[in-house]
Amino acid sequence: KKYTIAALTRLLAKEDVRRAVRCDCKKLDVIGRRENMLKALLIGIVLGVLLVVGGLWFYFTSGSAPVAVGDPPMFLEKKLAHGALNARIAKDTHTDPLVQANEATYLAGADVYKQNCAVCHGLPGGSQTAIAQGMFPKPPELFDGKGVTDDPAWETYWKAKNGIRLTGMPGFKDHVSDQQLWQVSVLLANADKISAAVKTALTSTTTSVSPIPAPAPAAPTKK
Repeated sequence: KKYTIAALTRLLAKEDVRRAVRCDCKKLDVIGRRENMLKALLIGIVLGVLLVVGGLWFYFTSGSAPVAVGDPPMFLEKKLAHGALNARIAKDTHTDPLVQANEATYLAGADVYKQNCAVCHGLPGGSQTAIAQGMFPKPPELFDGKGVTDDPAWETYWKAKNGIRLTGMPGFKDHVSDQQLWQVSVLLANADKISAAVKTALTSTTTSVSPIPAPAPAAPTKK
């Protein structure tokens, strides 16, 4: 069959169109498969997140979470709690103590410690109180072993000032002066260096308490 040049040109053009159409169809098919895979991946991620959230909700609302003092700790509870606490403390500015590390500061800090801290953290040579034994986590005994002598004073100051949530450690910033917080923090940072006089002040039964002002008499009322 004889073809003219024009006919051959038309045939070649039609073949090129067919090839182009087939190529475009393949590209569209690949794009479609990729879109379907992406959709499936996103749906899987959303379902996974929902399952995790739902599982945690069920765990904490079904009574399975260890909330009693005698319950065993949760998986990674200690590591996560310490990590969160250290990160929170690191966010704040670290300031130098406002008091000197000397005998007068230690004696003043001993007075603050006896009034506010000893009931949970103990005294030199003493045993843990019933309150401390019934807490979780157990409060460290600050005059037994190294205590917090390996922590800088500003870290102990932050903890005493702000408290630590869900541990029983209260924040004293609204009840104890800034100077007193520094005094007790410097005392505890040097607990392994205190003199016999400071130990005696800590274990003595007398405590200097600021007197509470008597209420003003009520103004007479007219009858």
